Amino acid sequence: MTSNNTIPEKNKKVVLAYSGGLDTSYCLKYLVHNGFEVHTVLVNTGGFTDAELEAIENKAYELGSTHHTHLNIIEKYYQRAIKYLIFGNVLKNNTYPLSVSAERVFQALEVIQYAKTNGASAIAHGSTGAGNDQIRFDLIFQTIAPEIEIITPIRDLKLSRQEEVEFLQQNGVSYSWEKAQYSINKGLWGTSVGGKETLTSHLPLPDEAYPSSLQKETPEKLVLSFEKGELISINDQKDTPENNIVKLEKLANVFAIGRDIHVGDTIIGIKGRVGFEAAAPMIIIKAHHLLEKHVLTKWQQYWKEQLGNWYGMLFHEGQFLDPVMRNIELFLEDTQKTVTGKVTVTLKPYHFSLDGIESPHDLMNSEFGQYGEMNNAWTANDAKGFIKILGNAQTIYSQVNTLSYD
Repeated sequence: MTSNNTIPEKNKKVVLAYSGGLDTSYCLKYLVHNGFEVHTVLVNTGGFTDAELEAIENKAYELGSTHHTHLNIIEKYYQRAIKYLIFGNVLKNNTYPLSVSAERVFQALEVIQYAKTNGASAIAHGSTGAGNDQIRFDLIFQTIAPEIEIITPIRDLKLSRQEEVEFLQQNGVSYSWEKAQYSINKGLWGTSVGGKETLTSHLPLPDEAYPSSLQKETPEKLVLSFEKGELISINDQKDTPENNIVKLEKLANVFAIGRDIHVGDTIIGIKGRVGFEAAAPMIIIKAHHLLEKHVLTKWQQYWKEQLGNWYGMLFHEGQFLDPVMRNIELFLEDTQKTVTGKVTVTLKPYHFSLDGIESPHDLMNSEFGQYGEMNNAWTANDAKGFIKILGNAQTIYSQVNTLSYD
């Protein structure tokens, strides 16, 4: 059940989803202050350096964590989430590659499993009542372990950032909590960027808001190799798909590729804007989609687009555990049997171009004909008969209803 109590029952074991930022640091200190035995868990979906992970662990113990755990799930995150986002060419509102929303779902899954395994009677997170993350966390928690209490101090107490800082200072915490001008959330599948401009409808984010800067202006060609829809090598250098994502991000970041602002409908019904930088996700999805255009049939592409959109929407809204998601994943994976080949990409300042593909499954096979040039597999009379039959339905309707287009 979800707790509405502002002060929890003492001496309980609680697992806190911890990132080391102000909100989760407040939650940790607040829960310890009120008698909890707090176990902090950081779920790593990419984007952390070893030094950052060590600093977060040290801070957790300084704030009173009984035990801190770092769960590296990057490979699992790719296999169970990112892979299908690529198969489905998922871009929310044709723009956003679900950088943060997909992360939150998998962080929630890992935290609740850890809580169950370690006998916790409560679980906590630092979400406010005004965003999507509270829904993603709570939906997962209450689905997997409805018997475990959910505690959300910031949401329940309706705290401002300043109130959190003051509480920490009153309890001997002297870290600097100066709010950065831009909030950055970095993971394997992209980086979100929030700032004063994203609270408006008309202002763009300035260059300095993005984590990467333009360092290279001479165009550079890359060859991305896919096997059954997965990125297996860059310039013929093989590696795991998740490592290839990291490598491609580094190659493209120097060109400041992958910047945009997503405008969407939040789960709670209000419009929201968020900036993001996701060079590797954008390049991979677009290259993968181009390869699919060559190797999949018209109707495979059509139904992939429909189901890919639904998959992305449900994932974004925290419905990852609905069994229909497993049904869609089976469909998406089945469509990738022939999505094997190479895509040549040219990196340029702030953008990229897709030059072409090579694949043994390319349906642009010249033996059957070349569009607009030559028909090798049918005669002129075949074409005339096909066109006549194709037009039967609209011809009959037009004559019966004596349509006029004057």
